[in-house]
Amino acid sequence: MVIVVAGCTAPSRYHVDKDYGPAVDLDMTQVPDAVPKWEPYSPGGNKSPYTVLGETYHVLPSSNGFQETGIGSWYGHKFHGHLTSNGETYDMYAMSAAHKTLPIPSYVKVTNLDNGRQVVVRVNDRGPFHEGRIIDLSYAAASKLGYHHQGTANVKVEAIDFDEPDRYVQAGAFSSLDNARGLGAKVAEWGTLKFRIKPENGIYKVQVGPLKTVGQSQEVVSLLESNGIINPIVVFDRMQ
Repeated sequence: MVIVVAGCTAPSRYHVDKDYGPAVDLDMTQVPDAVPKWEPYSPGGNKSPYTVLGETYHVLPSSNGFQETGIGSWYGHKFHGHLTSNGETYDMYAMSAAHKTLPIPSYVKVTNLDNGRQVVVRVNDRGPFHEGRIIDLSYAAASKLGYHHQGTANVKVEAIDFDEPDRYVQAGAFSSLDNARGLGAKVAEWGTLKFRIKPENGIYKVQVGPLKTVGQSQEVVSLLESNGIINPIVVFDRMQ
């Protein structure tokens, strides 16, 4: 969960000492699980490394193949309506979760090892930062797993894998092919970068890549910016 939300005008959650669920115990069994789909990683929430409460964490370049077993917890009204790490609004009645190192967003299957129940949630937040806990589920997800009353459970977290499309960093877009080629020639001088010129609706886009990880994309963005390219952006090939 987010520790600090800069510029948030909603009432502070820190006047609440202890988190809590709804006043009336609601039946969450009919809330549908999150539907996994490939999504590009959010511009916010994926800074790596980052430090919270003196501990430094490194965001994984991909969720593919990730598995983890440990203590799961949940969070509710204290954070309901506030911003998650990637700028979305936390909804305790949605099927979402917070994780310290999975890229945002990711989709994971969570199994309550104490009773065998399973849910699928979308990771869109950071946390939990209590020692020994591996994932914070929304109230709805914890309720479906049957541990919303006791607060924690032994859980297994398994990422749902996707074949990710190639990503590129777009250095510029021009109406002139000659101008696009000129920028491409400059890019080729800045190390061993590969690039392509992609025509689209009369515009010629100079894109560096293909790149496979968030870390590679960030490195290319930094390199382009250091050579005077303004606002390079990460783009993705469309899924077939």
